[in-house]
Amino acid sequence: MHAQLMSIETRNITKYYGSQKALNDVSFTVNTGEVVGLLGPNGAGKSTLMKIITGFISPSDGQILINGKDTLEDPVNIRKKIGYLPENNPLYYDMYIKEYLEYTGRIFRLGSKLKPRVEEMIRLTGLTPERHKKIGALSKGFKQRVGLAQALIHDPEVLVLDEPTSGLDPNQIIEIRNLISETGKEKTVILSTHIMQEVEAICERILIIKKGGIVADDATSSIHSSVEGEYQTVLVEFLENVKKDLLSQIPGVLKVMHVKNNSWIIQGKITEDIRPGIFRFAVDQNYTLLSLQEQEKSLEQIFQELTKN
Repeated sequence: MHAQLMSIETRNITKYYGSQKALNDVSFTVNTGEVVGLLGPNGAGKSTLMKIITGFISPSDGQILINGKDTLEDPVNIRKKIGYLPENNPLYYDMYIKEYLEYTGRIFRLGSKLKPRVEEMIRLTGLTPERHKKIGALSKGFKQRVGLAQALIHDPEVLVLDEPTSGLDPNQIIEIRNLISETGKEKTVILSTHIMQEVEAICERILIIKKGGIVADDATSSIHSSVEGEYQTVLVEFLENVKKDLLSQIPGVLKVMHVKNNSWIIQGKITEDIRPGIFRFAVDQNYTLLSLQEQEKSLEQIFQELTKN
């Protein structure tokens, strides 16, 4: 574990490209040990935000602080603390894996630690079977691992990953996810992705960005409840054919919608659980209740609701 806790703090970041506003007054903080998922539709400003955090481009307005230090005031020292895997993963295809990682390590002036660190990264990112190949001869999955190895070579305290599992097969995705989860225990990690399962698998917190602004920032576990609104939604299935009018009369029920056959979606206020009432209704009326399930919106539905125009 690093002796010091690292944090990324963005303060009122705004970015213009000409007259087009790519980011609008974005503020949030990420601390050590947090893996934060950055979600948003294409063109929302995710990659721009990541480039600003890593110091590749400057904001038009606002500040980025890494561990309390402004990235523009001490860019060289701050970049030493950051590992970055850009979306298009630029690699030198004519270099061998080991050669490329040694080259990257020299840029970070690893000195006597260079050779053992390169060996450790090859092992850690699962590059051992391909280690003697040129990067250009590797599959997309192995190229992605090389990109991750270069982002981690200098043991950065902050890791910024843009679409880290893009184009990988399901087995490779799981391996890279596990690597990020392990790494994230003692680093500050921000990753952007379009894959909702990825966010639920490895991110403890979600930032959703739309048209350059943050529309949601919450723990992955509680983002559902923060967006559910004031309704409880229950899916009910009876053995018998039940009349809609009868279901509407159950205490606390606000809305009844027929799904198919003898299945219904029933809505009530979030403050009052309607399931006991539905159960009592079935007993009193002598109906057979086959299922009674509270419906939670999927992360995908929440994302669509928050980012639709």
